[in-house]
Amino acid sequence: MEEIVKIQDEIIDEFSFFDEWMEKYEYIIDLGKKLPLVEDQYKNEQHLIHGCQSQVWLHCEEKEGRLFFSADSDAVITKGIIAMLIRVLSGQKSEDIAKCDLYFIDRIGLHEHLSQTRSNGLTNMIKQMKMYGIATKASSYE
Repeated sequence: MEEIVKIQDEIIDEFSFFDEWMEKYEYIIDLGKKLPLVEDQYKNEQHLIHGCQSQVWLHCEEKEGRLFFSADSDAVITKGIIAMLIRVLSGQKSEDIAKCDLYFIDRIGLHEHLSQTRSNGLTNMIKQMKMYGIATKASSYE
């Protein structure tokens, strides 16, 4: 859990360098350009996050109790948003993902600068990533 907190604090620090939201949007877009893209075989209905304004595909792999995410989107802002979530959560323990508080989103002011539909999409992305954490944690007890 400490690693999740550390990464979130790094993102908050990075966003503190920008005064204007247009600069922050540009930074989010740049993050999206560096996103490890999901393989084409996962760009299907099963990996689509519903409730997003744009199409977002999310794939998760479990390795030794840790979850690794890849994603893609047809919208540059959305791609940047999922890139931030992946930066925070990929490589973390499933139980930490399931119960973590993603406070960086509010601290950088992201929710208040997104349209209602994009904000709903962000919420759905977080829910899906946490569900992977919950499902993986639950299956490890079976």
